[in-house]
Amino acid sequence: MSALASAGGTSFAVAENVFINPGTTPGPAAVVEVLHPGRDGHLFVGRASEVEGLLRLLAPSSDTTKPVVVSAMAGMGGVGKTALAVHTAMLAAERGWCPGGVLLVDLHGYDAAPVRPAQVYASMLRVLGMPDERIPDTVDEQAGEYHRWLDRLADRGRPVLLVLDNVAEAAQVRDLLPRHRKHRALVTTRDHLFDTAAVRRLSLDVLTEAEAADLLIRTLRAADPADPRPGAEPEVVGHLVRLCGLLPLAVEIAAAILTDEPTTGIATLAAQFADGEARVSGLRHGARNVGFVIDVSYRRLAERDPGAAALLPLLTLDPGPDLATETAAALAGVSTAAAATLLRTLRAGSLLRHTADGRWQLHDLVAFYARRHLAADVATAAMSRLVRYYLWSADAADAHLHVLRGQFLPDRFAGRAQALAWFDAERANITALVALTHRTGRYRETCRLAMLIAEYLRGRRHFTDWITVAEHAAAAATALGNPQRIGAVLNRLGFALCAVRRFDEAIAAHERARALYREFKDRHGEAQAANGLGLALSEVKRFREAVTAHRLARAIFRASGDRHGEAMAWNNLGIALCELKRFGRAIIAHRRARDLHAIIGDGRGEALACNGLGHALRKLGRAADAIDAHERACDLFREFDDPFREAQAWSSLGRALDDVRRFDDAVTAHRWALAIFREFGDRPSETATSHDLGSALRAAGRFEEAIAEHRTDIEFCRTAGDRVGEGSAWNRLGLAQSALKQFGEARGAHERAREILREAGDHHGEGAALNNLGIALRELGRFDEAAAAHRKALEIFREFGPRPGEGVVWNNLGIVLAAGGRTGEAMAAHQRALDLCSRAGDHQGRGMALIQLGHALSKTGRPADAFHRFTEAAAVFAEAGDEATAEEIRQGIPQVLGDGYAP
Repeated sequence: MSALASAGGTSFAVAENVFINPGTTPGPAAVVEVLHPGRDGHLFVGRASEVEGLLRLLAPSSDTTKPVVVSAMAGMGGVGKTALAVHTAMLAAERGWCPGGVLLVDLHGYDAAPVRPAQVYASMLRVLGMPDERIPDTVDEQAGEYHRWLDRLADRGRPVLLVLDNVAEAAQVRDLLPRHRKHRALVTTRDHLFDTAAVRRLSLDVLTEAEAADLLIRTLRAADPADPRPGAEPEVVGHLVRLCGLLPLAVEIAAAILTDEPTTGIATLAAQFADGEARVSGLRHGARNVGFVIDVSYRRLAERDPGAAALLPLLTLDPGPDLATETAAALAGVSTAAAATLLRTLRAGSLLRHTADGRWQLHDLVAFYARRHLAADVATAAMSRLVRYYLWSADAADAHLHVLRGQFLPDRFAGRAQALAWFDAERANITALVALTHRTGRYRETCRLAMLIAEYLRGRRHFTDWITVAEHAAAAATALGNPQRIGAVLNRLGFALCAVRRFDEAIAAHERARALYREFKDRHGEAQAANGLGLALSEVKRFREAVTAHRLARAIFRASGDRHGEAMAWNNLGIALCELKRFGRAIIAHRRARDLHAIIGDGRGEALACNGLGHALRKLGRAADAIDAHERACDLFREFDDPFREAQAWSSLGRALDDVRRFDDAVTAHRWALAIFREFGDRPSETATSHDLGSALRAAGRFEEAIAEHRTDIEFCRTAGDRVGEGSAWNRLGLAQSALKQFGEARGAHERAREILREAGDHHGEGAALNNLGIALRELGRFDEAAAAHRKALEIFREFGPRPGEGVVWNNLGIVLAAGGRTGEAMAAHQRALDLCSRAGDHQGRGMALIQLGHALSKTGRPADAFHRFTEAAAVFAEAGDEATAEEIRQGIPQVLGDGYAP
């Protein structure tokens, strides 16, 4: 993007004064300036794409059927229109595209006395080469001769480029535009002057932050190459240019002030501009004044369209970054159609931006200026309309997020997708409005808005916003002094805190809510608080207390006839029971939840119950049934547009598919989940799913893909500062390398994993890395070191508590001992593994221990005992749904015990 500046001032800058109706005052004499290639000593920054686009239009080869190509560059005052036009024109001249000359005429359209076409013809003819004695006396004759002279220049191969600057009305330039197609013209204006079909239009925006900072620094250095401030205060340069709204004129004025005051620091000036009102009035230097630039546009608008001018200050009441046409209608108290007309008028006057997604946005400096014209009584009434509009719309949108099948819905939105889209667009505005209503004492509205947006924020994973609105609501409810309202918002706050893993605070919020409900004998509220409390307790592994809380909630909901609440309590109870390894009871709870949700038509609740049911079924080794449950959950979450929970269901489905050795299908499921988690930026879920994906690729025999996935995972975790995730990824990388018999590389990966996880304090992760290191060392024939690694892993588990994989470590230790000829110790290790895996419900670990015991028994001359162990192992895998492994074991028995062996 661009700006034109120099240490000695801007050659083409014009002091902008209050607008007076054109024609009431004689205009100034027209000054036509010839722009010569290479004579521009001014600073031009950025605007690369705009320059490129304009050059394409100015090129002699430009394909156009119009006699003249005009680019009307509409933008607010000070955005750099003149700078861009002049810079591009000189580039065109350097390329030899306009041998007839590049002419700049400032038409002063926004000054007190604009230049009219009649004042331009004689000067243009003179500059174009017509002798003074041939210039006609009357304006009409001059106009005719002007166009004939341009036509003759075109016919002689000498096209001209005109830069018609600061044009306020189409009438100022319509008769000046060349009529021959070889000529080119650039028009700069703050307004939309022409029919779009008649011109090529470029609407200029502010600079990027990097370009604005570059403009500030280069302007200071142009004045004094030794200026130490940019180097000494680089961190505040961005802050200052943001305060300038990235507007080139404002940045240049700030640079001019700093140049005049070499002892004033950049941070000092930024502090002076911290207040918006002070900023608008303080951004002035000599004749250059941001406030005057905006004032000219506003006063001009007020004369032409008072209604649009009256709307501008009202728009500043919406606290969000942009707003919809419907919001503007609510502020003004008019219809949407009427508001759209007023908004377009503001945009045409370059006082308002129309964003790419169809919303409206005020520049910060325009907003600060506009607030000066906001009367207190008008503001109060408009704010009330604004709050009512958001409450009405949010209530209707939230209804779509909770609707049950067959339930009546307001007709504000056509469906759930439209309601979500509205929340997506208005999230920042509602979040800011919650804070504003709290700050201004509208406490009931604060609480209501916070409650209405909560489910949306949860579903879209906007947890920071959720915490913010919940805390404002809690403070507002406390100010109202209503215990039930306080309990409700505390309960919502607890859910939000739980979502960001602030579990102790979540527990405290739910306990406080439950105590309030109990004190005022609100049993239904008590049940809601108990249900939330149970979820928070489960997160800190206080599962028995969680079961008690959910049972209390279930009983109260059932007694009050709240089947939806009862269903949720059943589902949450199932989750806690599953963690306590009471899988049978968990299955009963999840099925009860599923059936209740289905009866009342709550598809999302049914999906949650199906996913929980799948977890419990998988824990019992019923992988096929678990797959059915998870697939149902995926379908329902997709139907009800809950992508994050759909990703969770896909991830669960992938693990169940792993259990039945459908590894390629598992890879597909994990990739679906990973793509969704990445869209949400949920790093913990993304990391866990990436681990699962790599494991599934490894199990599918796609080892190179697995290695690539694990390396990507390592880099992701390292960038995110996730040391535990990084260590786990190194561990999985080592497993994939072992599968390719790259045991040396695997050993290095597992050692790296152990080091990282030990430093991160993940003791169980360190134990897993040691176990896998032992496997790699065993394959390298270093049995003593392998046994030492496995024993160290077991020491960690004894010190910090067992984990489900402890039996696997005992099994691997037994294999190492057997390889070293220590068969008796090996059998003891395998028996220990069998006992641990049986108690933990680890069917795969139990089956592997039985296989290794069979091998050990066969080596000690006990074939009958070995046979029974092998057949028992086959039965375990078959029961778990892994018939392929079971059959592989049966087929392998003769190879171990000899053909024809029968007990």
